[in-house]
Amino acid sequence: MAFGKAICTWFDGTWHDGDAMVMRAADHGLWQGSSVFDGARRFEGVTPDLDRHCARVNRSAEALMLKPTMTPERMVELIHEGLEGFAPDAAIYIRPMYWGIHGSELGLVPSREETGFAICLEEVPMYGPDKTTTLTTTRFRRPVLEDNVCDAKAGCLYPNNARMLAEAQAKGFGNALVADAMGNVAESATSNVFIVKDGEVFTPIANGTFLSGITRARHLSNLRADGVDCHETVLTFDDFRDADEVFLSGNLTKVTPVTAFDDRQYQVGPVTRRVREMYWDWALSA
Repeated sequence: MAFGKAICTWFDGTWHDGDAMVMRAADHGLWQGSSVFDGARRFEGVTPDLDRHCARVNRSAEALMLKPTMTPERMVELIHEGLEGFAPDAAIYIRPMYWGIHGSELGLVPSREETGFAICLEEVPMYGPDKTTTLTTTRFRRPVLEDNVCDAKAGCLYPNNARMLAEAQAKGFGNALVADAMGNVAESATSNVFIVKDGEVFTPIANGTFLSGITRARHLSNLRADGVDCHETVLTFDDFRDADEVFLSGNLTKVTPVTAFDDRQYQVGPVTRRVREMYWDWALSA
């Protein structure tokens, strides 16, 4: 089910209006879960880090033993071609995707002989600067590489994220703050996470249990260029309770301030506002 207002799909060599059908009942990606995707954004006429998102979907495909069939450069060309069908000021969620088609004799291992590929462009508004969220804990954790494909943006990982989010929302919160296998903070159910303490910025170190996001890296680069001390380190839930500011970082929304973690309240502080300002300044001038 789509969540965008208007959709355009590239599949089988051409662009289609709407939410085109791209997968068959016996495709490996449908019944064995070998599907990957990435997400980029077009807003205010720019597509920041689009090339990095297209490169990452190929790495995700390889992690699921799929053979990528499209170069990142060609993906970028096709995406810009498809974007011409939308209003210039429309905010678009850009999603290139791969999935397995054939399997091995026992069905489990996807064949590299043929790989499904599509691009979905959906009109999805950007969050404004006043959009915030709240966090709570969840009993579900991030997996490790030994038991799941944490090095890919894989569809099979998202049911776990979904149950984290559903648990948090059932408790009256907007999102979940999630632990890794060791009990330290990894990310939220949907996004990477940052805290601010005494003017310095901290984010969980990329330890292989979650994707270290492209937008996360961009925020760190912008902050360091602005002279802010940034630390990628092990963080506990108590570190979050002691923080001055907390914000989420992801492609879909870029920056989302957090105003509460359970009963701990936060203000939308100056560093969080500055992170958003710097991202937009960088994106519009790149």
